[in-house]
Amino acid sequence: MGGVILYDGVCGLCNGFVAFVWGRDRQRRFRFAPLQGGAAQAILARHGRNATALDTVFVVVDYETPSERLLDRSAAGLYVLADLDGGWRLVAVLLGWLPRPLLDLGYRLLARNRYRFFGRLDTCALPGPEHRERFIEG
Repeated sequence: MGGVILYDGVCGLCNGFVAFVWGRDRQRRFRFAPLQGGAAQAILARHGRNATALDTVFVVVDYETPSERLLDRSAAGLYVLADLDGGWRLVAVLLGWLPRPLLDLGYRLLARNRYRFFGRLDTCALPGPEHRERFIEG
């Protein structure tokens, strides 16, 4: 599995999510790209999506293959959780029992208030050297 996580690079919550993933992705299945960067903008353009709408995290599944697809909101979050090491697959299964509209409503409420609760950075945070190769630039 794995994929590319597209996230708001100036969001404290989103940067925390990226750190959470790389700390639990021992197989190194996920790569990352901030929505403010050229790589994310190109990926989203291929799928008819707008990178300036920073209200969701995306996961690109089967990146750069003919079967490439884009997940957003709770579908993206559940996909990531299901692919992490440890007991996170069980968390994804349990959350997956909830109706998708309810999960997406919770996601939208959190996304709408994320800067207020978790802060906003002045610029996209740069990964440390130990994680830099997992980031897609462009």
